[in-house]
Amino acid sequence: MPSLMIVGTTSHAGKSLITSGICRILANRGHRVAPFKGQNMALNAYVTESGGEIGYAQAIQAWAAKTIPKVAMNPILLKPQGDMTSQVILNGQVVGQTTAAKYYQDYFHKGWEAITASIDSLAAEYDWLVCEGAGSPAEINLKHRDLTNMRVAKYLQAPTILVVDIERGGSFAHVVGTLQLLDPDEKALIKGIIINKFRGDKSLLDSGLVWLEEYTQVPVLGVIPWLNLDIPAEDSLDLLERSSRKSQVDLNIAVIRLPHIANFTDFDPLEAESTVSLKYVSLSQNLGRPDAVILPGSKTTCADLSELYNSPMAKQLIQYLSNGGTVLGICGGFQMLGQQIKDPDLNEGNNSMQYGLGLLPLNTTMGREKITRQRQVHSVFLPVEKKITGYEIHQGISQYTNQDFHFLFEDESLGIANHQLSVWGTYLHGIFENGNWRRQWLNHLRKKKGLDPLETDVPDYSQLRETLLEELANSIEPHLDHRFQSLISP
Repeated sequence: MPSLMIVGTTSHAGKSLITSGICRILANRGHRVAPFKGQNMALNAYVTESGGEIGYAQAIQAWAAKTIPKVAMNPILLKPQGDMTSQVILNGQVVGQTTAAKYYQDYFHKGWEAITASIDSLAAEYDWLVCEGAGSPAEINLKHRDLTNMRVAKYLQAPTILVVDIERGGSFAHVVGTLQLLDPDEKALIKGIIINKFRGDKSLLDSGLVWLEEYTQVPVLGVIPWLNLDIPAEDSLDLLERSSRKSQVDLNIAVIRLPHIANFTDFDPLEAESTVSLKYVSLSQNLGRPDAVILPGSKTTCADLSELYNSPMAKQLIQYLSNGGTVLGICGGFQMLGQQIKDPDLNEGNNSMQYGLGLLPLNTTMGREKITRQRQVHSVFLPVEKKITGYEIHQGISQYTNQDFHFLFEDESLGIANHQLSVWGTYLHGIFENGNWRRQWLNHLRKKKGLDPLETDVPDYSQLRETLLEELANSIEPHLDHRFQSLISP
């Protein structure tokens, strides 16, 4: 089938963004397009309609391709959980946890079978496949067991584009070095180079591009400028580069940057609000006096709770609440707000029980089975006309110790708020994508500050995301030359 492979000279080169943009370009031309990443390592995950987990970046790419996210688009997802181990998700389902060495011993052949089966199933349904690699395709110590870069490109015989991040410097050396380290049959598949994240006057770069093409004999297909688009990020490295570009805001919201923060894509809809400033705060930083604090999801809830408990942040949170603050926990953050977390099978470490922050009346028990499912439920406390959509990804089951609180949803297990409305918690990822619910929650914060309420009859975040993906394609396509166009033309 027609296919294209996108690899990078380094991690964080912008492969995911370029892949999303190309998916939308092809979809806009009427093609049935599927994104694909054989193996992803990320803590931002999405739950498909079938209840399987994939990397959130592949969900974004599927939406960019105007199709529904499917497990086959990311058959292997590794979720780091500390101590050099990762949870292994194969074909959307948890199959174990492993170290790096054991992973390749136990899962290499199973993984490649899943990758090729997924490619073949997508080929039967779509007429274009746009594949993304991971990290660098030229890591000498890893190439023999690399499942997701040139092994995939060779399986498909896919024309391959090498993306380099010029923002960090050393881009010419990165390109030359990467090409030098590829095997001849791999290098033969590299049909072009894309220079990404360029700032400044392109004419000053032209002589370097001429040299690069002559030296490598690989065309430079385009120079993509630095794009200020709030496309959801793939990993926590992106949080280091985030800074508010808003000159004036009404609400300041702090997100606690837990050591294993997961699904921080939950907060993109808040960042998109013009009246809201979002700041990520580490456990060692001063919390200050934000209008709300969010405890996010975590891949290792018990370990991150222990880190939180033993940091200055725990006392700051309690003091913040006593001074009239508002705290909301999502998923693992919801569990941390409770009385205790039990882990009888020691799934998350060596402690069978840990005390929570004691801010909500619930106890959580970690089990072996993981709950992953999409949800559509009625909101009962902040009522909205249509159902709230979201998804669950959590290991534990929570039981309420009393009912001195408000239920948030018709499914009472999905979240509560105390009577003072100072502490909120929910298991629903994607809750803020629901425009009406998000605005009502923000209006609760605004009322506390004496601010006028915002309009609540607003589109869901999915509509803004669609606009951003269209803008992404329109922003990169003019910077890709005719040689790129020939790669994607029939």
